[in-house]
Amino acid sequence: MTALLALLSSILWGSSDFLGGMLSKRLPPFLVVAISQVAGLIAIVSVALTTGAWQAPTGYLPWAVIAGWSGAAGMVIFYRALATGTMGVVAPISGLSGVVPLLAGLLAGERFTPAAAVGAAAIGVGVLLASGPELHAEAGWRPLILALVAALLFGVTLLAIARGSEYSAVMTMVGMRVSQIVVFAPVALVIYRRLRAPDRASIPGLLPLIAAIGLLDVGANLTYGLSADLGPLVVVAVLGSLYPVVTAVLAAVVLRERLRGIQYAGVAAAIGGLMLLTLG
Repeated sequence: MTALLALLSSILWGSSDFLGGMLSKRLPPFLVVAISQVAGLIAIVSVALTTGAWQAPTGYLPWAVIAGWSGAAGMVIFYRALATGTMGVVAPISGLSGVVPLLAGLLAGERFTPAAAVGAAAIGVGVLLASGPELHAEAGWRPLILALVAALLFGVTLLAIARGSEYSAVMTMVGMRVSQIVVFAPVALVIYRRLRAPDRASIPGLLPLIAAIGLLDVGANLTYGLSADLGPLVVVAVLGSLYPVVTAVLAAVVLRERLRGIQYAGVAAAIGGLMLLTLG
């Protein structure tokens, strides 16, 4: 169940990123993120109220705030990295976020079997290659450093989700969303006011897709938190980091984007690593 939930979180995150990438070509990314966060908050609050999760001990609260603010900061820096660099450089580096919870699990004494260790390494390589790295991109060091900082912050977010989920995965998501909306809402409001009239008019028609991003994202966070609560963090961290592979595959299938040879190799390595990790 642990592996299944962690893998599901990658599928949901990858799908969310895919939709987010599509919509961010039509609307400012900040606005897309802010609206999607509201949709996610409504959904997770509904879950909390109907399941009684709101009665959980409040030990989740500091972890939820850490997850929310580190995730928000990571997103801002990630978009800044994209603005100053290229996707082929930024995406593979930011995909290293799983290293933080992985190291936390190792420091806590969790270990892989030999087969699982090989599988984890193959998945890591696969994720990097599937992201389509541009090995000869010449954008300077700034986007690389920004991407590394974003990866670190995203990793802190994943670790905080795992720790908060020890108390309540659902309420960790509620606190995380609230703290993120506090950050994003003022900026999104300013951006909305500066939009051209045609762009404003297009928002209502795009709301279902934007809401889907929020639902997929909160679902990914929730399944990741539940998997971290059920099983070893080292396994969850690796399987939860497969989302760039999912995004690349969706782009190839839905948008008919042609994957480069290095991306096919990455997908194959990730699938092989997944089999080794789950069987090991």
